[in-house]
Amino acid sequence: MIAKVSGAAPGCRTGGFMSGNLRLARLYFLLLGIFAAGRWLQGTAGVPYEDAHQVFSIVILTLMSAFYYGAFCRVWLGCPVSRALGLGLTLGVASQLVILVATLASYTLGLETYFNAPGALRVEAAVPVERALVIRLGGLVVNSLLASLAGALGWVLGTMLPQAQPRPGADDE
Repeated sequence: MIAKVSGAAPGCRTGGFMSGNLRLARLYFLLLGIFAAGRWLQGTAGVPYEDAHQVFSIVILTLMSAFYYGAFCRVWLGCPVSRALGLGLTLGVASQLVILVATLASYTLGLETYFNAPGALRVEAAVPVERALVIRLGGLVVNSLLASLAGALGWVLGTMLPQAQPRPGADDE
């Protein structure tokens, strides 16, 4: 069995903890950029939030990605659960920082986007920037922890994936 509960398998060693997480998450960061741009464009184009907010949901992207990354890290890289938790947390914090910055930019530029829409902030009507940032800081904490838990859940269920096959010549490295 490749997966370990503690200690890191050789495939899991991708540099320091944070630099390794950032390296593993490169594809996720590309998707995060696409989703953030998509949400921004939908809002500035005047598409009603209620009609299309789910199309580029950053929170759903983050939770699904944390889950899959946790599973892949366990089975294909042999990473411990701590790595899945940390990677999920890394994805969650990055996503929430993008949301926080996009919310601040929306207010600063005086634009109505999906980042400052009342529905996005879970309020009935528009709120001042200070209130919006407090709401976003709550999301930073809660959603980052949820992403970390999604990574751990993915790690637990990663046993459903096929085991990694040794690469030809891998012993020569």
